[in-house]
Amino acid sequence: MDSPAPLPLPGSIEAAQDLLRAGDYVADRALATTLYLSLALGRPLFLEGEAGVGKTEIANVLAATLGRKLVRLQCYEGLDVASAVYEWNYSAQMIEIRLAEAEGVTDRDLLSHDIFSERFLIRRPLLEALQPHAAGPPVLLIDEIDRTDEPFEAFLLEILADFQITIPELGTVKAERPPIVIITSNRTREIHDALKRRCYYHWIDYPDAERELTILKLKVPGADARLSQQVVAFVQELRGGDLFKLPGVAETIDWASALVQLDKLSLDPQSVNDTLGVLLKYQDDIGKIQGSEAARILDQVNAEIAAAG
Repeated sequence: MDSPAPLPLPGSIEAAQDLLRAGDYVADRALATTLYLSLALGRPLFLEGEAGVGKTEIANVLAATLGRKLVRLQCYEGLDVASAVYEWNYSAQMIEIRLAEAEGVTDRDLLSHDIFSERFLIRRPLLEALQPHAAGPPVLLIDEIDRTDEPFEAFLLEILADFQITIPELGTVKAERPPIVIITSNRTREIHDALKRRCYYHWIDYPDAERELTILKLKVPGADARLSQQVVAFVQELRGGDLFKLPGVAETIDWASALVQLDKLSLDPQSVNDTLGVLLKYQDDIGKIQGSEAARILDQVNAEIAAAG
């Protein structure tokens, strides 16, 4: 059975915006423009922004709407080549050596060539992303690169510049067609200019109230219209305050989903206080908002909604 033909990349800014919208991602024109250029010109897309604003979701949506495989490299402190690129299946190699010894094989060069062949190679995300795929080049998500260290950034330069990886025992593996590369950062540290130069860049900020309400209607369609308005207005007000961690769009969606699960049709002081742990992730922040401050914000939100008619 023939594999399905790869879906075409968007041919315009509007098509890029529609592509994201097909995956329930509401993007402004600036983001759609950067994404379109990245896809059209084959350049990695570097996305920075606070946690929870939807950076990772762009890769998920692209993979789903384009019918491509998603290859995800979740970054963390101490990430090394063995975890990110490849490693050898040492246990299988040892078994092969023991079998060769039992059979009387004495040619070390032949044995070395055999055990360092592709059948003993374990492909990690970066190497997997360079392999050909029937549905077209995969979407490679390098998530939260700011959690790694500078040596690992330097290692990525060869991949992002030429879409190739050098394996000493096998040689250079080069992608027949480059993957779609999405790199995200929460900006816990600055990323080196050499890596950024190889990418197109976009900062994803918190959405305004209108766009966040549109997102909520798509992601939590079961929420009452008044509840959605209150949730968005409440979160927008929190983002103007002095909190250790401002709530992102992901938290807005989680909060609305939790309130729907509790059969809430509108916000009241008790429901806000009971569910702040869904919206805020630090006890100091919850302590600042719980009680009288939550009631004040809710009164302000209700007044604004009433004034807007």
